[in-house]
Amino acid sequence: MHESRSLTSFDGGAFAARPIPTYPDLAGKVAVVTGGARGIGAATCRLLGANGARVVVNGRDRAAIAEVADAIRCDGAEVLGIAADVTDVAAIEGMRDRTERDLGPVDILVAFAGGSTVHPGPVHQITEAEWRAVVDGNLTAAFLTAKAFLPAMIHRRRGAIVTMASTAARLPLGAPAPYAAAKAGVATLSRCLAAEVGRHGIRVNCIAPSAIRTERTARAMPEEVQRQVAALHPLGRLGEPDDVALATLYLVSDSAAWLTGVTLDVAGGRIMV
Repeated sequence: MHESRSLTSFDGGAFAARPIPTYPDLAGKVAVVTGGARGIGAATCRLLGANGARVVVNGRDRAAIAEVADAIRCDGAEVLGIAADVTDVAAIEGMRDRTERDLGPVDILVAFAGGSTVHPGPVHQITEAEWRAVVDGNLTAAFLTAKAFLPAMIHRRRGAIVTMASTAARLPLGAPAPYAAAKAGVATLSRCLAAEVGRHGIRVNCIAPSAIRTERTARAMPEEVQRQVAALHPLGRLGEPDDVALATLYLVSDSAAWLTGVTLDVAGGRIMV
């Protein structure tokens, strides 16, 4: 690995410019990033493209997908934008088929789609519809995505998968129960997959971010609250999308060839286990 060029936060963060780590083994590989149209996913798409990977940017918002894809393309990377709902089996399989047709077999799968619209509150006040929506949008989406792409990886006997959990999955820190439960499920699913497919040369790891200053977070969280949340972290700041993207880049590279089944807390020290 060597370092060249520099990056600033892809999602509008204020973090100072820093070198882009370059992993030569990523050049030419095909990488699919679900949830790639915004925030952490967009930053991950950018870093993969900067490393010469051929990137599929997935999301639901076609305009946001196009914006990310155009930015990556301007940097000289090969990129394909695909709108697909990753809770829909047919949509995921369609994305897989188009990726294989246009770019080739998938080497890297970054399953980052997810989130929650449920606000923190007592479990007994959460509706069944809210529970199912959050679990499906996070845990079921990760399962269906892995299920669709794994057979080809198993056949080729190689691949790297990274899933998205959260500090909410690690400790009860006040997140909505459906979200915390779903993200804990993603971490456990990832370990199960790692144990199952390691013999096929496939690695599966999980990222668990703490408070990340995406554009959405910056809009929704007043500056004073941001300062209060930052103070909860030993490193004294909120995370940036690039913090998570940089960790993901390492996990999908050959530099992490002896890592599988890991849940990596990208949390500024908020979680120490």
